Amino acid sequence: MSNMNEVLAKNTEKAPMNSYSSQTVAFSHYNHFSAQLPVDTTGKLVEGGIKEQAYQVLTNLKEVVESIDHVMTDIVRMTIMVKNILDVDKIDEVFTKFFPTYVPSRTVVAVDALPLEGALLQIDVVISNGEGTIPNAPQAGDLIKLTNNTHNAPMSSLSTQTVAFSHYNNVTNQLPIEPKTGRLVVGGVKEQTVQALKNLKAILESIDVVIDDVVKINLFVTDLKDVEIIDEVYSAFFPDSGIARAVGYVPARTIVPVTALEMGASVAVEAVVSHGDGTPPQLIEDRHGLIIEANNTEAAPIQKLATQSVAFSHYNNISGQLPVDLQGQLVAGGIKEQTTQCMDYIKAIIESVEHTMDDMVKINMYLTNIQDAEAAIEVYNTYFTASKPGLRVVGVSELPSGASIMIDAVAGNAEGTPPIK
Repeated sequence: MSNMNEVLAKNTEKAPMNSYSSQTVAFSHYNHFSAQLPVDTTGKLVEGGIKEQAYQVLTNLKEVVESIDHVMTDIVRMTIMVKNILDVDKIDEVFTKFFPTYVPSRTVVAVDALPLEGALLQIDVVISNGEGTIPNAPQAGDLIKLTNNTHNAPMSSLSTQTVAFSHYNNVTNQLPIEPKTGRLVVGGVKEQTVQALKNLKAILESIDVVIDDVVKINLFVTDLKDVEIIDEVYSAFFPDSGIARAVGYVPARTIVPVTALEMGASVAVEAVVSHGDGTPPQLIEDRHGLIIEANNTEAAPIQKLATQSVAFSHYNNISGQLPVDLQGQLVAGGIKEQTTQCMDYIKAIIESVEHTMDDMVKINMYLTNIQDAEAAIEVYNTYFTASKPGLRVVGVSELPSGASIMIDAVAGNAEGTPPIK
């Protein structure tokens, strides 16, 4: 009997299926879902407007959740991507019917395009997996999900600021809102970035976690021209502690261009954070002192403010990869060549930490032309010999270096990360 976690991909006929991704991929104590569109099991777009589409998407998610013997309250993170940010209020009316009491951490952004004509939203989730994925050896099935809110950061009845399960904290996307007023901070993108990161730091401090425990950051920006200013602020927050500065630690990172954010914000920050103490009833001797393992390889572009891969416990979190050469120049060719370059970098990064592409549990693909999705997925398919990971495909207005595609990923880390000696 193996004592190593394994990747478990599953599908149910009660929700839409496709040949290029799994509906859900479990590894260790989490399940990573593919993004669900508002279609029925035949792939047909549901009739009606945003409310009907939101109901179909959440119903699809519920079918997948229940097919693996879980419930909707096991969702720890939800990402809602909409075509029109003004539709969020109507989506929330439907959302509350599926989550009448507990609400997960949540990200809501408006994107340029979705991979189905007529679709107004898509949603993907991460859910807890208490039984784990060690073959024939269920893990601590009674792990507790810990939710936390602090008045030192913006609070909402529609999301929990941070939801911890096992060795990860999942933090709600932080907008540049002043906690005391509930309003957007006065000023431009610099002030907004400061406020969003201050909110993130306040949430982490409320659960006795430092900001250097962040393993992955997603920065959502409405204008790529703001990134230089955002980076100036970002570099004042990461690294923060003396230990992190000594080794130059920065989290994995993806910068995602979006068409709009709630409240008219210009920037928002989503974070995945290590949780070395775990959640009860994990025993202190089994959980305490796990370390973050940050890795860069010269076989992929190295960035000053992002680590290529950050492992913690049983996951590797991989930064967004662009189709540029090692000198930063866009590769020659079209979408297939660009997708190949992105996937080659992800492959090089994961192999540099002695893993393979079949350890992938989730791929996020960002395209400047959503019509390129079919060609990009054709290339992506060639990198997986076993099961397919979960997949999210999103259309964005532009990407750095004039790229047509950007890809980031989450991979399993079967051996985990060691405790501090």
